[in-house]
Amino acid sequence: MEKPLLGRKDKEEKWKITWSAFGKELKKVSYMAVPMVAVTVSQYLLQVISVMMVGHLGKLDLSGIALGSSFANVTGFSFVFGIAGALETLCGQAYGAQQYQKLGTYTYCSIICLIPVCIPICILWIFMDKLLVLLGQDPEIAMVAGRYAICLIPALFACPFLQSFVRYFQCQSLIFPMFFSSSAAVCLHIPLCWTLLYKTKLGIIGAALSTGIAFWFNVILLGIYMRYSSSCEKSRALIFKDIFSCIKEFFSYGLPSAIMLCLEWWSSEILILLSGLLPDSMLETSVLSICLTIVSLHFFVPYGISAAASTRVSNELGAGNPQAARLSVIVAMVIAIIEPIIVATALFSCRHVFGYIFSNEKQVVNYVAEMIPLLCISVLIDSIQAVLSGVARGTGCQHIGAYVNLGAFYLVGIPLAAVLCFGLNLRGQGLWIGIVAGISVQASLLALVTGFTNWQKQASNVRERMFKVAITADNESA
Repeated sequence: MEKPLLGRKDKEEKWKITWSAFGKELKKVSYMAVPMVAVTVSQYLLQVISVMMVGHLGKLDLSGIALGSSFANVTGFSFVFGIAGALETLCGQAYGAQQYQKLGTYTYCSIICLIPVCIPICILWIFMDKLLVLLGQDPEIAMVAGRYAICLIPALFACPFLQSFVRYFQCQSLIFPMFFSSSAAVCLHIPLCWTLLYKTKLGIIGAALSTGIAFWFNVILLGIYMRYSSSCEKSRALIFKDIFSCIKEFFSYGLPSAIMLCLEWWSSEILILLSGLLPDSMLETSVLSICLTIVSLHFFVPYGISAAASTRVSNELGAGNPQAARLSVIVAMVIAIIEPIIVATALFSCRHVFGYIFSNEKQVVNYVAEMIPLLCISVLIDSIQAVLSGVARGTGCQHIGAYVNLGAFYLVGIPLAAVLCFGLNLRGQGLWIGIVAGISVQASLLALVTGFTNWQKQASNVRERMFKVAITADNESA
């Protein structure tokens, strides 16, 4: 009689330990995810605040800054942001492997590599007005957009520092310095932008300059913390010889990371362009912009979870703990499913009145109500794919993510959207169904990649690479 009882007791004890580990990991992921949401929102708000304030100057200025901001994001900020994603793999795994000196090396390498990347982007922005005219945009609006983009160049050159510092702190779970610096940047930007816009009569130039100053202010605060905080003492080492030897490794992760991000980002812009070809283009474009705004605002939540998942997975793989990395993925996925279900339920319940937040026109409000069921589906799937994309960055599988996004959006999503919109005359709903299909394919493929990941092999490969690099560096210095 005693053996069955002992067996049952062992199983119960094992179950308790499993739930205990789940609870501890849930705390770690949540501790990182919540502040990361605030950090990302704060950085996003800098340009949104500029657009909102410029909107009071007139329709021409508003149209120009909206177009210029969108073009700058697509051709510049997104690319720098994407390449810096290499640090989520490199720094995260180095920190887990306790190769703390490598964090500083990779971070400085990222800055050195990203600054030259900004130069061709600058040239493109200088000629933005001419390019926009060639693309069929109104010459007056294009001129305003071009002037705004040229004045955004200081903000662009702040990005190599800002995005590298953000990943440096993120991979060490030092989230609160980023939270305070990004919040301080927003607090500076609001009065400064208002002063430059209305008191100095600089107009959109003042809005762009204020954005650049806020970016650099954020960089300075993070740089000071990195230089003087005891938390960064082991990881801020500066060894020039090691920095230049890491350039190839950095781009091997950075370029796929940028392609992975940009392919997804550009698909939304293509959607807007397609909506402009519909008969009632003003209504279609307005509603689609509202839908994208809703989804974009919500995306900051899964992105925070994604950043936490990326950090936890890379840290545990670097530390040689494959089961802990796997548990981090499970915890992040549970959060990524529960959170959007709550949001989608609230959104669906308010579908008939939600449109009034953006417009007083009944036609727009009713159209938004028709689109919200599709939005609810996309919110759920988008949360899942965001976390899975974070896992891909944590494991160093950005190249697979790039292929997945290429197939999901450009072989499935956009072609299907065009067929449903124009072929079957489903208009905006057809466009959104196509994108939902693309996100679904993306999430499914990333789930398969994650599901078939050999975590033990991944951890072994990471440890082997990290210590091989460390031994090579030691031999070279000797």
